[in-house]
Amino acid sequence: MKVVIIVQARMTSTRLPGKVLLKVMDKPLLEYQIERLREVRAAEQVLIATTINAADNEIVQLCKRLGVTFFCGSEHDVLDRYYQAAQASHADVIVRITSDCPLIDPVVVDKVIGFYLDHPVYEYVTNCLPRTYPVGMDTEVFSFQALRIAHQEAVTGPDREHVTGYIEQRPDRFCQANVAYKENHSRYRWTVDTPADFELISRIITTLYPGNHNFTLEDCLTLLAHNPEWEKINSHVKQKKYGE
Repeated sequence: MKVVIIVQARMTSTRLPGKVLLKVMDKPLLEYQIERLREVRAAEQVLIATTINAADNEIVQLCKRLGVTFFCGSEHDVLDRYYQAAQASHADVIVRITSDCPLIDPVVVDKVIGFYLDHPVYEYVTNCLPRTYPVGMDTEVFSFQALRIAHQEAVTGPDREHVTGYIEQRPDRFCQANVAYKENHSRYRWTVDTPADFELISRIITTLYPGNHNFTLEDCLTLLAHNPEWEKINSHVKQKKYGE
């Protein structure tokens, strides 16, 4: 089976426009994420699913510079963009990662993919139902067949925008499983959706990356334990929920 990581990325974010290309130490956040996702052993390919909007040409140029496969599709119908990208890459298994998670740990991604591959009864496996990993480690793995069904049947705005919403909301139809972390660290927010989020992520990257490009989830937890005041930087930010 061909396992493809598909990352949705666009410049026109409502809360923090251009966030995926914001720079830390003169490198765009999306480049950090791509670098980390290329370390995922269980995936054959990383694909950036961006849009036909001219604003996203910068993302396309970054992909070309890094030699990363990309697909340009609908800006707002993200489900269709995902489906078309998966079809174009001949994916049997799709790993969904969002571009606002530059600290994503390849070990975590491999763990979720491994669980999916080892348990073929499941059509959808995630690590955030319920959430025990920090926000920003979100990984979803599902079959192309499940994606095709969602693409054919989903009609509401939230279902088209959030890709896996149609699948996630129907556990009676799509056999699902959750991969939990050994402790509950769901209070941590390591995603970039606001300036406060960017401030925290910048501190983590500038502290850890120079000494270890492949820093892990555990390295981040240790850093936050040594700097507990950092957690307050974006603790007030509310995570957007399905349908919002």
